[in-house]
Amino acid sequence: MFYVAVMDRLSDASARGLAEAVSRAVGDGTLPGGTRLPPVRAVATQLQLSPSTVNAAWQLLRRAGTIHTDGRRGTVIATPRTGGPGRYRAALRRTSGFGLDLSTGMPDPALLPSLPDLGGRSPASSGYGGFSPTPSGYGGLSPAPSSYLDEPVLPALGALLRSRWPYPPERLAIFDGAMDAVDHVASALLRLGDVVLVENPCFPPLLDLLDTLGARVTGVATDESGMLPGPLAAALTCRPAAVFVQPRALNPTGASWSPSRSAALAAVLSQAPGSYVVEDDSAGELSSGPLLSIGAHLPRQTVHVRSFSKSHGPDLRLAAISGPATVLDPILERRLLGQGWTSRLLQHLLLTLLTDPPSISAVAAARDEYARRRHLITSGLAAAGIELPPGEGINLWLPVADEQAALLSLASAGIGAAAGTAFTVGPGTPPHLRITVGLVTDDHAAVADRLAEAARAATPRIPR
Repeated sequence: MFYVAVMDRLSDASARGLAEAVSRAVGDGTLPGGTRLPPVRAVATQLQLSPSTVNAAWQLLRRAGTIHTDGRRGTVIATPRTGGPGRYRAALRRTSGFGLDLSTGMPDPALLPSLPDLGGRSPASSGYGGFSPTPSGYGGLSPAPSSYLDEPVLPALGALLRSRWPYPPERLAIFDGAMDAVDHVASALLRLGDVVLVENPCFPPLLDLLDTLGARVTGVATDESGMLPGPLAAALTCRPAAVFVQPRALNPTGASWSPSRSAALAAVLSQAPGSYVVEDDSAGELSSGPLLSIGAHLPRQTVHVRSFSKSHGPDLRLAAISGPATVLDPILERRLLGQGWTSRLLQHLLLTLLTDPPSISAVAAARDEYARRRHLITSGLAAAGIELPPGEGINLWLPVADEQAALLSLASAGIGAAAGTAFTVGPGTPPHLRITVGLVTDDHAAVADRLAEAARAATPRIPR
């Protein structure tokens, strides 16, 4: 079957041509996931190619995530994950050899704020332990916890966050990153078989989490302003237990709510008082969009999560969360039996980063630079005839003719991208790639041209 499938699609006796033939056979289902590839020399002999040509083709396919080595089974066609745990691992399958990896969704390390002066000792040398910051380092606050019974949220940090929150929160807590907060909330709110609504497309780890909890996930269509009120109203007839949304810089599309969209969504959700709204503002301070929340309209239904990972550092692992006491109090009480609280030392560090003028300037500069990089790429795509809706943040959602062909086209140019399948819910969504354009530091026109070429990559089948 392998040889017939490949020979029917092989139009160019080169490494790129062979890789494209295999990719097309995978894309149309002729070579399903798990299919074992014959040995390189056997393929070379059968197709009258050199072993080096076949090896080079296999390398392209590995970099595109189309094939992988599976222990004693040898090299096999990768099994696409369209649901269940591992969806995100499939989208971000770690590969090597990319000169420019735009698959990660990570911020540019060079644009993160530097850690402030920690009392004259560098964090790298102290490991964050054993130092006693001077009053100038943390505004006179000692980071050393004096008791297991200290307040879980640093009072000064809590006061600062409340002053910057989109609505007056009844409860405010700190967790170890946005997904940690969402995990605790989802585990508390959902039961096996509950219906949950999410944006389509949305963030793959959320889909993995909901699958793990046994929820029945329904995707709601989006546009450049996020989730659409009409489809949301229709989906509410299923009486969902929760609705998960991203107010700003939706990952992967970059959509952000407008004030009118936020109000429209709140009006729809007010008709479903039994459904909680969980907002994940992962873009945080890298977003230039207005600070909006359904909580300004429906505080008793809303849980709002704001992450500081992309703006201040992924390893900081801190997110703030607000919500009604009826939701957060049981979660916080249960947390006392485990971790108890998020490190007050890290909370001191976050407080300093949020109030230190150089850090504030660095985050503002990063926000502007990401917007510039995104604009340069989208302008280049527009010049190539690919118009994208407005958006913000570090990612964009690139429509492509064929997902596998687009990944392969970029891989051959040394560029990594994330397969769009992992971000979508249910069938029928046109193929896309998620591109982390925030990592494109130069040659924007050339990268845009490569993206445009990949978006159109789909070699016609050769008639039999």
